[in-house]
Amino acid sequence: MNGRPCAPPLEERLNVFALVIYIPGMLGAFLDDLRRELVPYYNPHAHVSVLPPRPLAMDCGGDWRTASEQLRALSQAWAPFEVELTYLDIFRLTEVIYLEVGAGAAELRSMHQAVNTAALAFKDPFPYHPHITLAQEVPHERVQEVFHLACRRWEEYRGPRSFKAERAVFVQNTLRNVWLDLADFSLGSLAVK
Repeated sequence: MNGRPCAPPLEERLNVFALVIYIPGMLGAFLDDLRRELVPYYNPHAHVSVLPPRPLAMDCGGDWRTASEQLRALSQAWAPFEVELTYLDIFRLTEVIYLEVGAGAAELRSMHQAVNTAALAFKDPFPYHPHITLAQEVPHERVQEVFHLACRRWEEYRGPRSFKAERAVFVQNTLRNVWLDLADFSLGSLAVK
């Protein structure tokens, strides 16, 4: 509608949710283009996850609005902060190629700890590690090749390597692996006394 894709029907929505901070501007566009170059079958929207994908706790009845209100209440107390992207690395166990977060990592860890409760509580399969995913599900024999290409592109990039985290977005996955934006939260909307 109005040039935008229609939301998938409710029966295509999965009980898989995340809280992300999208990377704006030139840096976000560069990272989207890089991810498309590294893994062409993805349709990326560069982000750092505050809460990695998870199901909603059953005691909230699967209602994302309950979790959204929890996030809204918590996000108002967080001041916007700077996030710096530093170097590329590979998670050895999963072979995910990612950009490491320098400045801002402590704030992201604090946010993760605060929101990984109540309706959004989930035992993550790996310890929380703030990062920007660049490539995943790459065939094992191509991981090093893709990693070296990503390193070269990051070295060639001449734009900003940091951004201000001012908004967080609650998202839901679908059967087509398309993530839907459900709710958007401004960080720091409550005055700090």
